[in-house]
Amino acid sequence: MKEKKIQIKEGITLHYIPTNKFKNNMLAVFLTTPLDRKTVTWNSLLTAVLRRGTKTMPSQEKISENLEKMYGASFDCGVEKTGDNQVLKFYMESLNNEFLPEKENLLQESIDILLEVVWNPYLENGAFSREYVEGEKHTIKQLIKGKIDDKAKYAVERTTELMYPNKPYGLYKFGYLEDLESITPENLYTHYQKLLQECKIDIFASGDIDKEELVSMLMQNEQIQKLQDRKPNFICHADASELEIPKTPNKVTESMNVSQGKLILGMYVDSKKPDDKYVALLYNAILGGNANSKLFQNVREKASLAYTASSSYIRPKNIIFIKCGIEIENEAKTLDIIEKQLQDIKKGEFSEEEIEICKKQIISAIKGIPEGQDTEIIYYYGQEIAGENVSLEEYIQKVNAVTKQDIIALAQMINVHTVYFLKD
Repeated sequence: MKEKKIQIKEGITLHYIPTNKFKNNMLAVFLTTPLDRKTVTWNSLLTAVLRRGTKTMPSQEKISENLEKMYGASFDCGVEKTGDNQVLKFYMESLNNEFLPEKENLLQESIDILLEVVWNPYLENGAFSREYVEGEKHTIKQLIKGKIDDKAKYAVERTTELMYPNKPYGLYKFGYLEDLESITPENLYTHYQKLLQECKIDIFASGDIDKEELVSMLMQNEQIQKLQDRKPNFICHADASELEIPKTPNKVTESMNVSQGKLILGMYVDSKKPDDKYVALLYNAILGGNANSKLFQNVREKASLAYTASSSYIRPKNIIFIKCGIEIENEAKTLDIIEKQLQDIKKGEFSEEEIEICKKQIISAIKGIPEGQDTEIIYYYGQEIAGENVSLEEYIQKVNAVTKQDIIALAQMINVHTVYFLKD
């Protein structure tokens, strides 16, 4: 396996990904904590506040000045939902020392800046800056309010909420408006200190980097030295909470000012066999994963009922979303054709050629993972958080091993959980 893992301290892992494909080195720090209604908004706000300044770079302007001196190095951060976890992500990208016009240690500077952003924030009177907290509250408020702006994404979010009511995966990654008011610079800083003591910490380094030098730089860094061993608090995908299965699919229709209807079917795969996740990839590709898929060809092309018709497989939760943008009056017709596609796959009414086309597309995507440092980091993080250790080569082998009978067998275990329709 290309990635090499080194335990820095208990609960703190370095992932070293050697590659000479790029002129840049990419560093990342991921803080993983369970999704929780009580803290989801706090973590979203915290990520935004941390990027505003550090002890030695007390403003975004100062951070930008330092990055400019480093030949245009870049920094970014954000918050994501991965399975039943909320992940605070911090990225730093800079030129490899080999390509610098003068002898400098840009890797060392990059490590120092990235770790300072995460672990040595700008404080006023022992708490976060009131100006920064209030400013980022406004930003997060706009993000939460803006959830409805992209109606297609909103419809999927609503379907997720309906499938996972009062459960972690149903939470919105940016949080909730009603929680923002109670957050102060003082209690946010207290929350931050608790998070750092308990969360799972993964540090990634991708590039043409000497491993011993990298480890030495990290171990000598003041921020790393301060960190304590921990029993990391996170949710492994294998232990993710299960859906509550309805006797018949839940049907929910909501109204909003939309120009076209958004029809979402949330489906679950009733299998716990690990390798069935590779079968589900093929199933999804045949159903709605590409322009040759059953949904695209039959709902969109032949029946002309949908502007968009596709499906996506959410591997950490073992669920599939069917997504269609349609004229409001076409709901019933579209559902009938979707149901026929689901039944056709159960009956095996798809060809070996279709399987091979889908395999080639999936394998091409897998082979493309190392072509981007960020995509490679995300892949290895996904392996880490799922408790898996599957190399890209093994991944390809598992996809290639899927047979038509495997897909038919899995199709019998796929059921519709929720049908959501957003109309005007």
